[in-house]
Amino acid sequence: MKVLCVNAGSSSLKFQLYEMPEEISKISGYVEKIGAKDSFYTIKCEGKKTETKRLIKDHAEAVAVMLEELVNYGAVKDLSEIKGVGHRAVHGGEKYTKSVVITDEVLKDMKEFGKFAPLHLPGNIAGIKAMQKALPDAVQVAVFDTAFHQTIPKVQYMYPVPMEWYEKYGVRKYGFHGTSHKYITEVMQKKLGKEDINLIVCHVGSGASITAVKDGKSYDTTMGLTPLDGLMMGTRSGSIDPSIIKYMVDEAGMTYDQVDDALNKKSGLMGVCGFNDNRDVEKAISEGDENARLALDMYVDRIDRYIAEYYLELGGDVDAIVFTAGVLENGAETRESIINGLKPLGIKINKEVNDAIAGFKEITSGIITAEDSTVPVYVEPTNEEVMIVRDAYNFCK
Repeated sequence: MKVLCVNAGSSSLKFQLYEMPEEISKISGYVEKIGAKDSFYTIKCEGKKTETKRLIKDHAEAVAVMLEELVNYGAVKDLSEIKGVGHRAVHGGEKYTKSVVITDEVLKDMKEFGKFAPLHLPGNIAGIKAMQKALPDAVQVAVFDTAFHQTIPKVQYMYPVPMEWYEKYGVRKYGFHGTSHKYITEVMQKKLGKEDINLIVCHVGSGASITAVKDGKSYDTTMGLTPLDGLMMGTRSGSIDPSIIKYMVDEAGMTYDQVDDALNKKSGLMGVCGFNDNRDVEKAISEGDENARLALDMYVDRIDRYIAEYYLELGGDVDAIVFTAGVLENGAETRESIINGLKPLGIKINKEVNDAIAGFKEITSGIITAEDSTVPVYVEPTNEEVMIVRDAYNFCK
């Protein structure tokens, strides 16, 4: 059975077609800059990648291009072969604790929850509606980024603000990257042969979050009401004194929207040193850029702080710390810096093994700590797409 994974962003559409239940990826692609004059798309099939420049005016056209190429590349002979579509849904509020078949009610709820993730919502909904129209007979499934975190206890997800803000407006920690954190949890349960597993999962890419997993369930996480909270990221500030917002409005004459835009798109690594990609930051450091050095030190410091905090939350009973997503799957130097900051917890690097692991190398996963380390640190590639497809497939059987 062929099942499609779709991740529609504000101006992008990522997709991957799987043969299920074998979980074999047949083809993948990425449509970028939807609505812009320089829009284009990339297709990867049988190890070959091709890029095509084409004006793609909206998500409906992006979906049409995707389906057209699935046939052109022979991934399917006929679109009717696609029995299910799993959609990454950014926010499920408190209502959705697991994936569901998309109905009018689900779409209505997604629009309501979109206030918590306004940058992602329009593309999310547009992608779903376009797929419903293009593949009316396929089962369309919403896989919520927040669902895995709905097991977090109230003492962790509540903010110390007026109770009315929670009861009337839903102000609380929701968490994100749940599909990735869930995938890593399941991988580690199998690797360690233990269901009630305690983990600290560090998903660090352009966006970043850390989750404390207790007894196999999300117990706390760094992202909050929105994905802006928590760690310093590529372009997001992470947690800051909230009074900074009013201060910049008053002192710099900025509007609230301008400050919000700056905190989401012009802060983090980008704000401190002008680069949002970790590789560019490390290159700048090698060339003597002091701001780049400062940015990476701040970045690592915040990761170490949350790992230490979650180590205490789990009572020191941690089966493993797991590094995943783009930066930590590939950045040996950043991983080493993080682990060196954890020496007070008795965590020690195995430099030789660490240097040998990356997504672009022969070895892509493994334990990168010394044998006498108090907690083993694993590098484990994430796979959000396969999690989304699994959930969609389960509704198609």
